[in-house]
Amino acid sequence: MIFAIPSKGRLKDQVEDWLAGCGFKLEMTGGARGYSAELGGLPGVSVRLLSAGDIAAGLDSGELHLGVTGEDLLRERGDDMDSRVMLLRALGFGRADLVVTAPKSWIDVDTMADIDDVGHLHLAKTGRRLRVATKYVTQTRAFFARHGIADYRIVESSGATEGAPAAGAAELVVDITTTGATLAANGLKILSDGVILKSQAQLTASRVASWSAEQLESLRRMLSVVEAKGRAAKLATLAWPAEQDAAAQAAVAAFVAKGGSRRANGVLLATGDLFDAAAALAAAGVEPVTVSRPDYVFESRSAVLDQFVATLEP
Repeated sequence: MIFAIPSKGRLKDQVEDWLAGCGFKLEMTGGARGYSAELGGLPGVSVRLLSAGDIAAGLDSGELHLGVTGEDLLRERGDDMDSRVMLLRALGFGRADLVVTAPKSWIDVDTMADIDDVGHLHLAKTGRRLRVATKYVTQTRAFFARHGIADYRIVESSGATEGAPAAGAAELVVDITTTGATLAANGLKILSDGVILKSQAQLTASRVASWSAEQLESLRRMLSVVEAKGRAAKLATLAWPAEQDAAAQAAVAAFVAKGGSRRANGVLLATGDLFDAAAALAAAGVEPVTVSRPDYVFESRSAVLDQFVATLEP
């Protein structure tokens, strides 16, 4: 199975930390500055280190089986992205918003409807459409179409997009931002309804790649660990003395009914129920009660994997 991760930057570090947290150690095979690696604990997987954009393209074309890249880059490949790739798991890092911005000096412009009005006026006054600078052409066109805006034209940007209005190259900007600080520093404001996509890093599988039974088994093993690690982060185990088991099980019955699961002299439950369950045990006179956090919580099936396999052509 060919698995691609970012080759540099903060996103690379975050992916490596995430893999290590799951128990997979990235072992470089091309030297410290190489672009290939293996995952310790997961045989049958070849890791390639590529740019985030190349990972999105490789998943879209089927050259890669699996990869981690930004959802913004995946969706820029076309409106029918979901027919070619499947987002298996949002990873909680690499967050950025794709947004529509206008100059702060446009004090009466705050919504996409306002942009529509300005576009009509600009066209009538100058004979030209509003210029929108962006690297995200596909998503910009789709978003503007959903808002019924037609009086604009795209100015494709290859450099610092946020500087386009100040340079006189465009009136509006559609770009990625994490804090909005760079946009604000360039005299831009985000429209109140101008968030096109709240993006983050996604573990993504290609639906158009050629998958063998062995490669699917590698994906199953990887997903089982990833999901077990994610599941464990939301659960805790309460344990009590064996001689108090009957009283304790009665005290936590309501939490088991909510989705907790009984253990020998204990219960596995959601961390959000932890303190309420501990209070119920205390009220029943059960003590001492200890708490432990599991590293992994495995289940026999992966609904995400089943869904992915069902979409593959026979």
